[in-house]
Amino acid sequence: MSRLALASILVPAALLAGCGTDTIVGPATPSIAPSVNQGVDGNFAYTTFDVPGATFTNAQGINPRGDVVGFADVGGQRHGFLLRDGEFTTIDYPGAAGTDARGISPDGDIVGGYWLPGEPAVNIHGYRLTKHGEFERVDYPGHTNTIPQRILPDGTILGCRHDENTMNTMHGIVMARSGNWELEQSASMNNGATPSGRLIVGLWTNMQGVGEGYIFEDGVFTPFLVPGSTFTAAWDVNPTREITGVYRDAGGRFHGFVRRGDDYATLDVPGATATRAFGINPRGDVVGSYVAAGRTHAFLATREH
Repeated sequence: MSRLALASILVPAALLAGCGTDTIVGPATPSIAPSVNQGVDGNFAYTTFDVPGATFTNAQGINPRGDVVGFADVGGQRHGFLLRDGEFTTIDYPGAAGTDARGISPDGDIVGGYWLPGEPAVNIHGYRLTKHGEFERVDYPGHTNTIPQRILPDGTILGCRHDENTMNTMHGIVMARSGNWELEQSASMNNGATPSGRLIVGLWTNMQGVGEGYIFEDGVFTPFLVPGSTFTAAWDVNPTREITGVYRDAGGRFHGFVRRGDDYATLDVPGATATRAFGINPRGDVVGSYVAAGRTHAFLATREH
């Protein structure tokens, strides 16, 4: 475990953007005007944002406080980021060629992946960055690669492990204080869980080669597709069992979704050619990415009650 001062491992995004300021203000003014789309419990208002200087920004996780994590490409390199109280901070694992951030706990611990210079493109290793600024390696025993996707309040980490490829050798994993275990289904990835860990959601590819979302609850594996979709991936679930993720319609366009029970709501950022939802918090706030004019940007969708 590496114990470093927070200031030495979290570099202000302004430095990566070539800006002379010390603090970057977040999306106080959306890049598009807030727009309303009918949701499960009401209306969603969209706020879009980009890491300063980035050519690509993707928001992956959001905690109850509203802190957002994700990753962005700046200056030809991938960096993780934290957006807290309107300020961006970048996350780089020491010595890595690239870093992403995928999940954040209620206490502020962050999980994600990194890869080292000269490694094959398929290689990715896991880390946990504690709220105190300490990097810890996260490796699933006996396997080459680990992708941590989410971290629960008790420190349990969910994600996937794989070896020479990210399909046949990929299995959803859980790494907890009580021990590690994995799904028997291949080409699977555990992406989110309720705080108790009893209900897990994720994505997998079935025997027919179709990507489906799944719910794994009390040992029962239940795949699902958004009605009318040709592909579905579940990426997160909140304490009230609302599931968020991505689906592809019959025309090939990607949309975000929120599922409550058997009801679905579609998330589409206005003006986007594709929208993908990746994280949801207890309030039902959703984060993800969208494509417009050929570039990928991040969004936050909040309910208007």
